[in-house]
Amino acid sequence: MHIERKLKLPLSACLIVKNEHEFLPNCLSALQEFCAEINVIDTGSTDGTQEILNQFGVKWQQSSWENDFSKARNVSLAMATQAWILVIDADELPQDDFAEKFDE
Repeated sequence: MHIERKLKLPLSACLIVKNEHEFLPNCLSALQEFCAEINVIDTGSTDGTQEILNQFGVKWQQSSWENDFSKARNVSLAMATQAWILVIDADELPQDDFAEKFDE
């Protein structure tokens, strides 16, 4: 059962992406339902990923890939302003009842 949320959760979604145009729209659509903000680090996409990020109006930064996953992750985490952080990949989707379980 899908419940329309009036208020977003105090949750920053943080993603690292590169060439995720195939998966990104579904992921961002799902996250926008309940996350107060979405922060994305793009590590060099050439497939239209950046245009999708702009269409969705998320906060994103370009960052060169330095073969250091933790460095890219830390940049995305530094962008977060909410009380809670959700780390998720662009090819993942939160479960339908994620927001309701968060409230429990």
